[in-house]
Amino acid sequence: MIDYNEFLNPNLSNVKPSGIRKFFSIAEEMDNVISLGVGEPDFLTPWHIRQQGIDYLERGKTRYTANAGLIELRNEISRYYTRKYLVQYDPKTEVLVTVGGSEGIDMAIRTLISSGDEVLVVEPSFVCYKPIIDVSGGKAIPIATKLENEFKLTPEDIEKTVTPKTKAIVLPFPNNPTGAIMNEAELKSISEVIKKHNLFVISDEIYSELTYTPEGHITIASIDGMKERTIVINGFSKSYSMTGWRLGYALGPAPVIKQMTKLHQFAIMSAPTNSQYAAIDALKNGDNDIKKMVMDYDMRRRFTVDAFRKIGLECFEPKGAFYVFPCIKSTGLSSDEFCERLIKEKHVAVIPGNAFGDSGEGYIRASYCYSIDNIKEAITRIGKLVKELKNEN
Repeated sequence: MIDYNEFLNPNLSNVKPSGIRKFFSIAEEMDNVISLGVGEPDFLTPWHIRQQGIDYLERGKTRYTANAGLIELRNEISRYYTRKYLVQYDPKTEVLVTVGGSEGIDMAIRTLISSGDEVLVVEPSFVCYKPIIDVSGGKAIPIATKLENEFKLTPEDIEKTVTPKTKAIVLPFPNNPTGAIMNEAELKSISEVIKKHNLFVISDEIYSELTYTPEGHITIASIDGMKERTIVINGFSKSYSMTGWRLGYALGPAPVIKQMTKLHQFAIMSAPTNSQYAAIDALKNGDNDIKKMVMDYDMRRRFTVDAFRKIGLECFEPKGAFYVFPCIKSTGLSSDEFCERLIKEKHVAVIPGNAFGDSGEGYIRASYCYSIDNIKEAITRIGKLVKELKNEN
């Protein structure tokens, strides 16, 4: 009998499965489950974007594109970051179109990180960073953000964690799962420490359009001295409700994008062609679609935060993305225990906070990209469990 462990990459074998998927699997086997677990917009891709994709399919535009993506799309991405965030990128050498933001993160980490390199990962945060770093032979070093700091990264946090082996830092703002954002002054303050220690930044900005402050999103690449040491990851899944189109992009210094494109060339070839044509229309004509979605999300955001507080759970007010991160420490249960009882007893699926790093223990993540009726019913059921737990204690 073959011992497959002899053939498998131990770096990959030692990676634990995503803590998010466990509760989806349980929910699939149950009836009458309300899920607040999926981080996917409930809006359809706007019709004019879909129509563009359909038109190009009908015209037979189905061949490979350039490895880096259609030059027309790269031009639009460059113009977009100039008009929205006042940062200029050369579409020929500093833009790479990827299969979703996820591929961009993978390419960025594998391009920068060698065996033994340390990467600071701001947590709680999306589940993919640490596994990719581990598989690349690097070492992920978590930086825990705290509720009392509104889950923001501080210069002191970096100083306490950085070592001579640290090469890069993953900056995930607007944040999944907390909904935290960082303003310009806060980004400037951490930038000084990043430059002092000569770190590279992987800035995951996939939720950049989903912010709820007058200032809006600020990219760290716009801070003086940071563009040349930052890879920006963004895409179309969240902002334009294009999750299934699988399209993202990376922006960065030409020498780094060149190596990322080489890796992308061998692993992927090119991103989906009709998705790229549709994305051109999204960037040109999708601003009003985003505004409408953000207005709707903002209404749900305020409703959801208030609803969690009314059932007795402390709930940080998110300023970005489409998640809330209520604290369940008062129930006496761990995050896993709370989520398991919630889905089995009340048929509501949310995600345990520790799926996003150890610092997420004592919290749960609930998405508000669902109808108000579903959110209302889900939180009513959560409130019943909270009340029962308090009576047990």
